[in-house]
Amino acid sequence: MQTHFQVLSKDERDQIHERTLKILARTGVRVDTAKGRRFLKEAGALVDENTHIVRFPNRLVEESLRLTPNNFSLGARRPGWDLHMNSGDCTLLLSGEGTRTLDRKTGAHRDSTFHDWLEATRLADALDDIGIYWRIVQASDRDYTILNYVEYISTLFRNFSKHVQDPIYSKAEAPWLLEVLQTIFGSKEAIRQKHPLSFVLCPQSPLVIDEQYTDAYLELVGWDIPVAVMPMPLMGATAPASQIATVVLSNCEVLATLCLVQAAEPGVPFIYAPISALMDPRSGMLKSGAIERAAMSATTTEMARYYGFAAETSGYSTGQFVPSMQAGYERALNVLPAVLSWPDILVGAGLLGSSIILSLEQMLIDAEVFRMCKQAHRGIVCHEGKWLDDEIDRIGPGGHFLEQNSTARAVRGDEWYIGQLGIDASFEEWEAAGKPDLVEEARDMVDQILSSHEPLALDAEINRELDRIRKSAADNLHKK
Repeated sequence: MQTHFQVLSKDERDQIHERTLKILARTGVRVDTAKGRRFLKEAGALVDENTHIVRFPNRLVEESLRLTPNNFSLGARRPGWDLHMNSGDCTLLLSGEGTRTLDRKTGAHRDSTFHDWLEATRLADALDDIGIYWRIVQASDRDYTILNYVEYISTLFRNFSKHVQDPIYSKAEAPWLLEVLQTIFGSKEAIRQKHPLSFVLCPQSPLVIDEQYTDAYLELVGWDIPVAVMPMPLMGATAPASQIATVVLSNCEVLATLCLVQAAEPGVPFIYAPISALMDPRSGMLKSGAIERAAMSATTTEMARYYGFAAETSGYSTGQFVPSMQAGYERALNVLPAVLSWPDILVGAGLLGSSIILSLEQMLIDAEVFRMCKQAHRGIVCHEGKWLDDEIDRIGPGGHFLEQNSTARAVRGDEWYIGQLGIDASFEEWEAAGKPDLVEEARDMVDQILSSHEPLALDAEINRELDRIRKSAADNLHKK
């Protein structure tokens, strides 16, 4: 029997939906993209061009829900690594958009560089627990230019062979992204079928769909690019000071954006992905490690399943700036309920300090915690071969089960989770080994992986074409 974890009753899920419909129809959402407003107006929304407020009749929301596919795959370059949504599996997604790095050689915090990003990308490619990429840090040593974007996306696909979930930041990036995708994955139709890249779109709380990032996404209409919609309401600041009200608000923002993307491209794959957080009432800042986030993360999965959507939720949250006891208990306590809710995708590995600071050691620890949580979700297997009544009868009082074939099979199977990180030995063995520290062990493993891992290579012809695209971007930059 799998472990089941539930926060919301069916009646409470129904109430969230009904209250969402009322707010969308009565209050509406500010949609700052003119292109998006046109799509919504054509679909039947009520649009005020003076205020940019868009109100959503119930029939528009219900039609958008009807158009959204329940089952689709997120493709990968690496054979056997396509991820099937709503199929009963769960994978890790890197956390995204950090700006600082905890240098594992000096222990200093500093601005992140392109090299830091590349190491994190290669480490994630090597870890089987991480099935999806998101740009984990911004490189402070690279200015924003189309040339640097082309170098970034080309380097990404050369060093990461699983699925990529990443936004673009301007409309100008769209044709370059599509050219790179076609170079690696083939025709437009092949990309539409494969879904090698999905887009993360973050409406602003409360109740705003922005112009820049939404217009960038809309440049990809027609390519069937899956979109994960990830509002980030902050309870008590950009959301009401109530957990359930924050859930309702985020649901409004997700469904409003759903209406827009389905109006723009009916039937496009969609991932329900809000990340709700809490304000620290003592400072007004984000309280990243708040235990209340655990239940709110589980509600993301529950509401996604309510609609039949693929689910992407978060769990790896801490306010601590280094791998530590505080980071450990805050992340573990928040991750376990999120995993037990069993989303398709769990986001957040690798960043500390309210998702600002990259730590490669923490990424490795996060993967280990994820494996342990998956074992907890597995629950207790109760099929006929597991009861072993006859064995209990045969061994009887005072015996032991060490020599039983069933014990050997269980040890070799999945009845135990055998950890890949940390101490699991006697005190004497630990002392004799020099009293190793968990973070030091993780650091050594990071160095070993980075020195030995070879990403799945692209064909020489593809590499030559990527170099040609880079030269074209450079020529375009020099003409300006």
